[in-house]
Amino acid sequence: MAVSTSISTSNCRQPHKLKLTFTSTCKLLPIFSLPCSNSRYLFVNNSSYSSPIVAEESTHDHHLPVIELDVELPDLTPKDENLNDFLCGLFRDPRSEELAFDYYQKVKERPEFRPDKETLERIIRYLIRSKKWGLSLLVFEDFKSFDVQLDGDICCRLISSCIRARKFRITESLLEVFSYNDDVALLVFNSAMGGYNKLHMFSSTIAVYDRMKSAGVVPNSESYYRIMEAYIKIRDYEKVVTLFQEFESRKIDSSPFSTQIYRILCESLGKMGRAFEALEFFRDMTKKGILEDSAVYSSLICSFASIREVKVAEELFREAEEKKILRDPEVFLKLVLMYVEEGLMERTLEIVKAMKNVKIRVSDCIFCAIVNGFAKKRGLRAAAKVYDELILQGCEPGQVTYASIINVYCRMELYSKAEMVFSEMEKKGFNKCVVAYSSMVVMYGKTGRLREAMRLVAKMKERGCEPNVWVYNSLMDMHGRVKNLRQVEKLWKEMKRKKVVPDRVSYTSVISAYSKAGDFETCMRFYHEFRMNGGVIDRVIAGIMVGIFSKSGRVDELVKLLQDMKTEGTGLDERLYRSALNALRDAGLQMQARWLQESFDTT
Repeated sequence: MAVSTSISTSNCRQPHKLKLTFTSTCKLLPIFSLPCSNSRYLFVNNSSYSSPIVAEESTHDHHLPVIELDVELPDLTPKDENLNDFLCGLFRDPRSEELAFDYYQKVKERPEFRPDKETLERIIRYLIRSKKWGLSLLVFEDFKSFDVQLDGDICCRLISSCIRARKFRITESLLEVFSYNDDVALLVFNSAMGGYNKLHMFSSTIAVYDRMKSAGVVPNSESYYRIMEAYIKIRDYEKVVTLFQEFESRKIDSSPFSTQIYRILCESLGKMGRAFEALEFFRDMTKKGILEDSAVYSSLICSFASIREVKVAEELFREAEEKKILRDPEVFLKLVLMYVEEGLMERTLEIVKAMKNVKIRVSDCIFCAIVNGFAKKRGLRAAAKVYDELILQGCEPGQVTYASIINVYCRMELYSKAEMVFSEMEKKGFNKCVVAYSSMVVMYGKTGRLREAMRLVAKMKERGCEPNVWVYNSLMDMHGRVKNLRQVEKLWKEMKRKKVVPDRVSYTSVISAYSKAGDFETCMRFYHEFRMNGGVIDRVIAGIMVGIFSKSGRVDELVKLLQDMKTEGTGLDERLYRSALNALRDAGLQMQARWLQESFDTT
């Protein structure tokens, strides 16, 4: 297919209208080249000439569609002085950009043609939009060849676009070109560092900064901000402090980046445990008239909350509250955690009020932290009460909070409430919480509701939520109590197959199940496996094994167990002590019985 172009005009010095018609064949005007999958040629007719510039063949199809471009075409003669205007006109229409670029490549060979700044910038923008990154290097060579001043904004845009497109080699080549231009070098290096930081390519940012310094480009405040941001992300806090000292020594004028530089400094010092030093720099910043923002306050408050400096953290919090720049939910979470650790539980509720005052939603993490804090510091009843209070205040629990309060209700043996909250949780779409499922299965186990527990586990699996070790422990304990060894064995094999690592409770449950059924050999096998895997004996498993050793006449194993308990510091309660002592006396081991009496105090 070909492109036919006809021009009708009465005067060749006047602008012409360009009309493109898709035809099957025609011949080519030398200054145009229209790329396409098939051969396409440009047709030009002009009334000023006795015949068309290129004769049209008789096979022209008049029924083909016609595309008209509303573009004014100047007289295409070597002496024309309006080619730059013509090219810019073509570049203004997305449909003719490709044509314009091909035309530019042809006419730039003319010795009398000189592209101006606008033309070259439009070409760069076209190459960015069409993602022709490699050609941009050639165009920048034209900037140098025709002695056209580079524009910093267009250069930065090209660098950023190349980095976003992961064209890192082209980016490096462009930086090499720009590093010799004093007018744009600093801008493009800063743009490159910002682009790499957005992609979390912090080592590349550092490499660009080193290259900038090697090229003799003096960094400004934006440069320091970009490189300090890279170093804090890789947790090189000492380097951040060193760069800040260099920044300070150069006495660079304040800029919009100064606030961010101080924020990074304060955050780095806080991570290094130098929160009070960070506070001094912050006060110095305000004295210099550098604008404060919420991020600086957030960094400082979080730093002091982490080291439990309650007074300073509260002072900074009140300052930020008065200035109405509290926006970071992490600040409120850090303060809640600080109050929980310090046992100041009532103040956690004040944080909730402060969040409502600034219209920040109480997150699931904060809600859960308060409930768990009350459970830890004030008891389960207080936790249940504060949960109800926060619900009345309009706080919405999420998956973590639901799991926590279900656990609280189960431990309080308020099983009906636990089931009600679990049902509410499912209705809200939180149906993949392993912790909540675990609590409910344990609850069913305690109440002897084996069928409900198995049904819940089946539902859990259907929803793609795999049981954890707590769920398996509860199920094995429930089946062990009713001596359903087949199901216990099935659960144990399933747990191993799914690579759920058994813990001490797992071994206790399975050993207890086989002990109730009188299968002491299997008990011994699981006990030895437990010890080989580094399991430490506690009173529960010791009580089970003392009974097994006594009933099966394994006195040597009993003595070894008691010696291991002595070595590991596991004490004996009255029942366990009497059971072991009677077993030794019945076996006629009076010496071992005396050793037991001398070595253990009953508790």
